[in-house]
Amino acid sequence: MSTLKIFSPLKLGRYELKHRIVMAPLTRMRAQDGNVPNQYAAEYYGQRASEGGLIISEATQISPYGQGYPATPGIHSSAQIKGWKKITNAVHAKGGLIFLQLWHVGRSSHRSFQPNGVLPVAPSAIAITTEKSLTPEWQQVEYETPRALALEEIPEIIAAYKQAAENALDAGFDGVEIHGANGYLLEQFLHDHSNKRTDIYGGSIENRARLLLEVTQAVIDVWGADRVGVRLSPFGTYNDVGDSDPITLYRYVLTELANLDIAYLSVIEARSANGMEISMPQSVDQLRPFWSKTLIIAGGFSKESAEAAIEAGKADAVAFGRQFIANPDLPIRFETNAPLNKYNRATFYGGGADGYISYPFLERHANS
Repeated sequence: MSTLKIFSPLKLGRYELKHRIVMAPLTRMRAQDGNVPNQYAAEYYGQRASEGGLIISEATQISPYGQGYPATPGIHSSAQIKGWKKITNAVHAKGGLIFLQLWHVGRSSHRSFQPNGVLPVAPSAIAITTEKSLTPEWQQVEYETPRALALEEIPEIIAAYKQAAENALDAGFDGVEIHGANGYLLEQFLHDHSNKRTDIYGGSIENRARLLLEVTQAVIDVWGADRVGVRLSPFGTYNDVGDSDPITLYRYVLTELANLDIAYLSVIEARSANGMEISMPQSVDQLRPFWSKTLIIAGGFSKESAEAAIEAGKADAVAFGRQFIANPDLPIRFETNAPLNKYNRATFYGGGADGYISYPFLERHANS
């Protein structure tokens, strides 16, 4: 039996995890017609389920207006709910837990994804200039200037999150995670670089945080706080976001989320340009004093650095992405000090079974 902290049990909301190795939400762009999870998805997630372990699903759009990438799954139609039900059944058959990540990309979209070709929405009519958009045909194009949401439209956004949370319950998930990171809609509202509103959803920190907190409360109304998590990327600049005072902003956000008593917070650690090493100038360490509840962190961790982070109290669990793609039995490999399969970036997005369900297990577990 391992004495490492990463293999010790963890209370997460109403659940007890048997270890602290979490599968991070991983966009794979393999949904089939209707943005329904494809025929391999149940096997993919089932392969990565472990007894008493937690999987966070790939980001899943709450409505047709929330999509911004090709072949990403939704949770807004009966066919999608049915497709996800196969996945939750596969995970539960292995004794695992799975939360659905609720996603609206906001301005990180293109009119070719939007019903009737309308412009994507955002807190303010400010285009992304640091990245390129994709079309449904996988063509790179410039981001368009989005349409600022009218004040009277914002309750419709909150209602869409609530309906998606209800659909996730119908699909058999164990909980939901609200995607408030990576420059998507909720983070667009949070950060003053992308939010120039002058109404109750803009200006002050309290106003800019209002939508995230109202969405969280709406989802809690469906699931109960002990089955809801929130993901944040406080120091990220992806999709052209950023805030002039992130410490003060996120001190407020974390305090308010703690008051809502959610099951956990998941935070993406800032990383250097190569996307691998932890970047120290701004770190979740600076925010840990404002969050005493369960904290999951992610950002290029190895088994050793994850153990060190948990041992030091920097986090309670660590989410792994690329290593889980290439190693469906990652917890077993970590526990037995087995070598890791190398991941193939060329098969991360799009395609079929190759690079999705084709990575080998350790031989002695291959038929388990």
